[in-house]
Amino acid sequence: MNTPSHLATLDTPAALIDLARMRHNIDRMQARMNALSTRFRPHVKTTKCTPVVRAQLAAGAQGITVSTLKEAEQFFADGITDILYAVGMAQHRLPQALALRRKGCDLKIITDSPASAAAIAEFGRVHGEVFEVWIEIDTDGHRSGIRPDEAALLDAGSALHAGGMRLGGVLTHAGSSYELDTPEALAAMAEQERAGCVHAAERLRAAGLPCPVVSVGSTPTALHAQQLDGVTEVRAGVYVFFDLVMKNIGVCTASDIALSVLTTVIGHQPDKGWAIVDAGWMAMSRDRGTQKQKRDYGYGQVCGVDGEPIDGYVLSGANQEHGILSREGTPDTGIAARFPIGTQLRILPNHACATGAQFPQYHALAQDGTLATWSRLHGW
Repeated sequence: MNTPSHLATLDTPAALIDLARMRHNIDRMQARMNALSTRFRPHVKTTKCTPVVRAQLAAGAQGITVSTLKEAEQFFADGITDILYAVGMAQHRLPQALALRRKGCDLKIITDSPASAAAIAEFGRVHGEVFEVWIEIDTDGHRSGIRPDEAALLDAGSALHAGGMRLGGVLTHAGSSYELDTPEALAAMAEQERAGCVHAAERLRAAGLPCPVVSVGSTPTALHAQQLDGVTEVRAGVYVFFDLVMKNIGVCTASDIALSVLTTVIGHQPDKGWAIVDAGWMAMSRDRGTQKQKRDYGYGQVCGVDGEPIDGYVLSGANQEHGILSREGTPDTGIAARFPIGTQLRILPNHACATGAQFPQYHALAQDGTLATWSRLHGW
């Protein structure tokens, strides 16, 4: 890509989407799901942006996954009805979920305990609503959910079914895949994720309980699953942008990362080998997800304004509104000449979800250098 002159018109820091890369990422994931004959329900918490989600649906995705009910409200208002709220349902949010369903949103909610299931069923009974509820399964010990062999699985399923709710299925997320970095380990985790969730579904069915949906997914496991027998749908989110954590895991290259932060050089500390830029942690986020991986990128990989990485240079430190750009290893005492004041650069993020969350809008950059401004949802 030639240097996009339109970027000079932007105030910095600014969140940029490389549209060609984004579309390539969307097509890659959808092609993989098509090859595995599995429905794909993208997790839109990474972007929280309607034009991006429309591109995912246009490519073949069916329904979406959200992390907040505010997202559900926004995307439903934009015409998307098949929505999974994939965070354990807190009782104080049930009225909000009820309101969405009564407006016509096909909202699915989740539970990870018999107590939560019973509370949902009681709320539904009192308000005359049949919620569709999925049970979260813990297949890797990473976060929340009921283990596939726990007695609590059948207790939760029974509480929903006997309580008049629609037991829609089971779902899991192998978040520990983020700790892996070889194809073999990722394929093994994908199979562990699949087998555990399918086993949970089989236990429910054997107990006479319905379980039509078996939903699995994370970006690393979705891209490394060898087969998905018994799975009805896959979810993944960060794949649409990718980031440096995903690069370290081995599921993308730097040239696949579609999100970057445009920044401007505003000063230097030549004796320390530093250039100072106007993208601090308020722009990049405090996420240091690469810190424990095989390569630490600090707060991000430095690229030229054309988006090509400048090898050896990272955002090594960050204050609220100041970023410290330096060379890895030996300090670059000629850094002021290399990056003069006013130079525009792009920084690839550690974690696209966290970096995107710092901005109210994206600037979508086409291959011809033209820009579109896309709003991004904030809040809960």
